[in-house]
Amino acid sequence: MLKEFRSLFRETAVYGLSTVAGRLLNILLLPLYTHCLTKADYGIVATVFAYIAFLNILYAHGMDLAFIRYGCPEKGAEGAKRDFSTPFWSILGLSLSLSVLVHLAAGPLSRAIGLADWERVVRCSAWILALDAVCLVPFAELRLSHRASTFVGIKVANITAGLGLNYLFVARMGYGVEGVFLATLAASGLTVLFLLPAIASKVSAAFDRRLHGELLRFALPLLPAGIATMAIQVADRPMLKAFTDDSTVGLYQANHKLAVFMMMAINMFEMAWRPFYVERERQPQVKDLLARAMTYFTVFTAFILLGVSLFLRDIVALPLLHGKALIHPSYWVGLKVAPVVMLGYLLNGIYYNLNAPVTLAKRTDLIAAATIAGALANIAANALLIPAWGIMGAAASVVVAYGTMSALLLHFTRSAYPVAYEYRRLVRVGLVLAAVAAVALWARVDLKTGLSGLACKLSLLAAFPLGLAATGFLDQEERESLSKAAAKLLGREQPDDGA
Repeated sequence: MLKEFRSLFRETAVYGLSTVAGRLLNILLLPLYTHCLTKADYGIVATVFAYIAFLNILYAHGMDLAFIRYGCPEKGAEGAKRDFSTPFWSILGLSLSLSVLVHLAAGPLSRAIGLADWERVVRCSAWILALDAVCLVPFAELRLSHRASTFVGIKVANITAGLGLNYLFVARMGYGVEGVFLATLAASGLTVLFLLPAIASKVSAAFDRRLHGELLRFALPLLPAGIATMAIQVADRPMLKAFTDDSTVGLYQANHKLAVFMMMAINMFEMAWRPFYVERERQPQVKDLLARAMTYFTVFTAFILLGVSLFLRDIVALPLLHGKALIHPSYWVGLKVAPVVMLGYLLNGIYYNLNAPVTLAKRTDLIAAATIAGALANIAANALLIPAWGIMGAAASVVVAYGTMSALLLHFTRSAYPVAYEYRRLVRVGLVLAAVAAVALWARVDLKTGLSGLACKLSLLAAFPLGLAATGFLDQEERESLSKAAAKLLGREQPDDGA
C-alpha cells in the first residue's frame, strides 16, 4: 500500500512549490508591519482585508469556477473566445458597478464598519477588488490551458511587487495604513498589465446570453458555500474589532499569521489530494487507501503542530537587519494564538480528507451543508468566546468551526460512502501528541533558551515519533519500510528478498 502513497507525497511537494513560494514571500510582510505599524494600525489593515476577502466572493460571483467547468480550449478560436469573453465581461461589468458605488458611498460605508477616519482606504479597496476580479478569468484560462509556469510566474511577480511596494510606501515613505493599500492597488494593477497579452488573445466583443445563463446556473448555488468558507477564514477580525479595539485586532492578526506553516502544509496536500483519490476511484482497495491517507496526514500535521509550537518563540526572535527581531517583541504576548489556530487548520485538513468519500459518492451537497454549519458555528463561537477570552476566543473559534465541519462530514460519510478509518491509530496520535504537549506546557519549554533549551525542545520533538513507535503504532509493512530506509541512509542497504 505504501507504493500508492509515493505519488501523493511527490505530487504534494510539486504542487506545493508555488504555494510555498507565495506564502513565504507574503509572510515577509509580517516583520514590516509589526515594526512599522502600531497595533491599532495593523488592526485596521486586518479588518479592511477581511472585508475585501468577503467582497471578493461577490465580485467573482462564481464566474471563474463556471468558466473552468464550461470552458474548453478544443472548441476552436471563435468558441474559445466566446467562452472566455462571456464570463470576463460579466465580472468586469459587475466589478466596475460595485466599485463605483463603494467609491461614491465611501463615507457612509466607512462609518458603518467602524472606519470613520479611513474613507480613502475604503475607496482604494474598492479598486483593489475590481482589479483583482478582472484577473480571475484570465488566471482560470491559464489553468485550463495547462500554462502552469505562466500562472505561477505572474502570481509570484504580484507578491514580489507587493513586497517591494509595501517597503517603499510603508517603510521608506512612511504612509502607514494608506501605504499598505496603495501598494496593494499598484501590485494588482501590475498583475492586470502582466495578463493583458492573455486577455487580448482571448477576449472579443461577444457576449453569449444563453451561455451566461448556464454559467450563472452553475455559479450562483456555489455562492453560499463560498461565503461560508470565507466567513470561517476572516469573520473573527471584524467580530474581534466589534468586541475589543483595533490594537487587539492587530495583535491577533500578527500571531494568527504565524500559523502559515500549517496552512502551507494543508494547501499543498489539498492540491494533490483530489486527483489522487479520483484516479483511484475504481480500485478495489480505494477505501483502504482513504483510511490510510487520513492516518498518515494526521501524523504528519501533528508533527508540524508540535514542532512549530515548540520553536515558535525562537522563530519570532530571529534577527533581521540591524539586529531587529523577525516580529516586534510587543507582539509576543499573543504567541499563544498560533498553536490554537494551527490546530484548527489541522482539523481543516481532516475535513479535506473527508471530502473524498462524499465526492466519490457524488454528494457534494453534503460538503456545502458541512461548510455552512461550520460558518454558523464559527460566528456563534466568536460571539460567545471573544467577550470572555479575547484573542484566544477568536483562535478557539477556528478550532470550533473546522471541528464542526469535520465531525459533520464524518457523520455524513457513514451513510453516503462508509470508510473504515483507522480510529485506534488516530487515537494513539492524539494521545501521544497531548502527552508531549502537556510535558512541554508543564516545563514551560517555550521559554527555555540556549543549548539546554534547544536540546530540551529537540528531545520533546523526537518523543512524538518515538512515542508512537512505543505504543505499537507501526504495522509490519511500515516497520520494514522504515528499516530499509534507515539502512539505505546509513549505507547498509539490505538485499531485496525477492518481493
